[in-house]
Amino acid sequence: MFRHYLIIATRSLLRKKSFTLMNVLGLTVGMMAAILIFLYVRFQTSYDDFHLKADRIFRVVSDIKTPSDLVKAATVDAGWALGLKKDFPEVEDVVRFSWDGFLVKKGNVKFQEERTLLADSSLFKVFDFPLLEGDKSSALRDPMSVVLSEAAAKKYFGHEDPLGKRLRLTGAAIDARVTGLMKDIPENSQLHADMLVSMSSYQKIYGRPSSDSAGNNANLLTYVLLKPNVKLSAFEKKLPAFSERYTGPEMRKRQISVSLFLEPLRDVYLKTDHLAFAPVAVFASGSMSNVYIFSVIGIFLLLLACINFINLTTARSVERAREVGVRKVLGAKRWQLARQFLIESVMITLVAFVLALLLAQLLLPFFNQLAGKTICVNLFQGGKAVVLLLPMALVIGLLAGFYPSLVLSSFNPIATLKGRFATGRKGLLLRKCLVVTQFAVCIALICATLLVYKQLRFMKGKDLGFNKEEELIINTNFDKNRFNFKEAMMELPGVISAAWSSSVPGEGYMTANTEIANQNGDLQELNLAQYIVDDQFIAQYHLQLLAGRGFSRAFGTDSSSAIIINQSALKILGYRSADQAIGKMFTQWGGSGKIIGVVKDFNFKSLRDAVDPLSMRMIPSAFNKLSIKVSTIDLPHTLSAIKNAWNSIIPQRPFQYNFLDQSFDRQYRSETGFGRLFLVFAVVAILIGCLGLFGLSSYSTVERSKEISIRKIFGASPTKIVHLLLSEFIRPVLMAAVIAIPLVWPAMHRWLEAFAYRTSVSWWIFGVATLLAVMIAVLTTGYQVLKAAGTNSVKNLQTE
Repeated sequence: MFRHYLIIATRSLLRKKSFTLMNVLGLTVGMMAAILIFLYVRFQTSYDDFHLKADRIFRVVSDIKTPSDLVKAATVDAGWALGLKKDFPEVEDVVRFSWDGFLVKKGNVKFQEERTLLADSSLFKVFDFPLLEGDKSSALRDPMSVVLSEAAAKKYFGHEDPLGKRLRLTGAAIDARVTGLMKDIPENSQLHADMLVSMSSYQKIYGRPSSDSAGNNANLLTYVLLKPNVKLSAFEKKLPAFSERYTGPEMRKRQISVSLFLEPLRDVYLKTDHLAFAPVAVFASGSMSNVYIFSVIGIFLLLLACINFINLTTARSVERAREVGVRKVLGAKRWQLARQFLIESVMITLVAFVLALLLAQLLLPFFNQLAGKTICVNLFQGGKAVVLLLPMALVIGLLAGFYPSLVLSSFNPIATLKGRFATGRKGLLLRKCLVVTQFAVCIALICATLLVYKQLRFMKGKDLGFNKEEELIINTNFDKNRFNFKEAMMELPGVISAAWSSSVPGEGYMTANTEIANQNGDLQELNLAQYIVDDQFIAQYHLQLLAGRGFSRAFGTDSSSAIIINQSALKILGYRSADQAIGKMFTQWGGSGKIIGVVKDFNFKSLRDAVDPLSMRMIPSAFNKLSIKVSTIDLPHTLSAIKNAWNSIIPQRPFQYNFLDQSFDRQYRSETGFGRLFLVFAVVAILIGCLGLFGLSSYSTVERSKEISIRKIFGASPTKIVHLLLSEFIRPVLMAAVIAIPLVWPAMHRWLEAFAYRTSVSWWIFGVATLLAVMIAVLTTGYQVLKAAGTNSVKNLQTE
């Protein structure tokens, strides 16, 4: 019996090749997009799943409340890790991380290894980063032990076994021994490193211990491994007493309170608001809202594909009416006919599913590029994705075919055989409602895409309060010859100016606990963002001084007891004007001095964030980044001259640079990728909608061919016929806009609320989206409408 159904279904589908092709194509495009979104969502939610003890690993974070603000810190005092393990029997182990970059040399091979983490020897007991060579328990135990990834080992040693060999950390002028070789860390890990250095090397590298007791101001990322069956809520209740025991009196003296929390490892990537920062991609973070958004888009795209199927199948019901009538007269039951049509639906869906898999595999490189990550390389590798997606295809086939099968199997056999069958008003109304739904989704996606690009344009075009053009940034990594290099820069004709700093906008900053006299004369503690700059920095970046003066070599005390603050710090201190703050006292890092200047706020972070309170100090020993203002005239020659000077003065380090405007714009890489994905899926939704509308218009014009002929005989011009038919297809699009706009408007507002500096939801976005949808509908149905309006009326009526 089943074989009989398959034969009939195959013949029916092959008989109407155009109908089958449109249905298969619509389902293929919808399922292909849904498969790619499924891969994206699965990848984003799979971060750190490869760790066997992931459900017992937690990151220790803190909320630091000061009299002026709340700091959500991803790091905690380095000594607390030891205290947690010592004080709590629930803690099985603890591991700490610190980021740094090292110039690594092996013979004539040298690289600046930025993706480097210092880690405790317990790393491989807590996390499952596979070691290919070396002992997990001792690989990071001894000072100056390093573990290399496969990629890093290949750079330095080629195909040689790296175990036991030595590398020179030239920045610290220390030899390190390779004690382990690990697999390259997977893409779906929140921690990324090409080199791990033992935490016991901390004192040898930096001249001070990583931590033996709390309160030493060294803050590290800390993860704890709890013992099995430990209840998180019960354990967290003990943390306030722990914090009080270690730093309570000192914190109260400074009017600070610290609250500790444990974040589940699997939640850190998508759900944390305690972000760890490094200038390179060492600590990964994502967005749960983006996962939700794309999940909804995937569901909507599948919905559009199902709507297409239902519309096209029910529109074709007139052609299959006599078939149903004959089969009912011959004794076919309704449930048998329904099963027949469901089998046809599933067959179409399975064919579309296979094509969707092949198309998704073909587009994977392009999709990975859009996402900015290697989401998947081979869809068929291991077969897991196919096995997970196959039930989706079967469910889609059953859902999409359920209503058409009921409609087709319910026809009255006598009426259909007498030729008096016609589609009812209910069926026509349903198809129109489905078209409205399709275009409502399309218009919503077009609106969202326009808003994302409008926000991106706003962020890239906003006045940031500083000049980022033609600024070439070189990180000297505190090389001893860095000051000689700057002097050489000032002699090059293509160099306009140069300035030292510890940080530049868009590439991170330090923080410093600072006490500054407020408007009442009391010392108020602030956690300030910190820039160490020279006397040229303010002028080079065109920062605006609101009061006082900038740093100057003419004042010898500027390098020890002077500070400049920004407007945000001024507001927290309660001053009504910048002039009132000049000359007020401050203490920072054990020293004291006076405020000499106030600068206007500038966006040294992404526009997603408000400008934080900032202080600037002039401490020459902390200068490491050189900002070089270059002329755009003969830029290649200038770059070549800068490189030659570097290789002559600092030959032991590779020459690396970046332009500030490019690196600043890279902060918006996630929004740019988000916008591109939105654009792609909006185009996919429009394509699916066009296929459905084209098929529907084809059958609609055929159904109304007699009506059109009669209208023409009674004097209707082709223009009026075109206007009549087009209005039938444009009205649902306008109704879709009326439905979509009120729904998408609040969602767009909520998305913008994630940005401290944002554009507005302009009315023209909805106007453009509606106009585009109308144009798409006209272009899609235009050919069919013109063809129907140009038919020979007499010849058409003679066929009756």
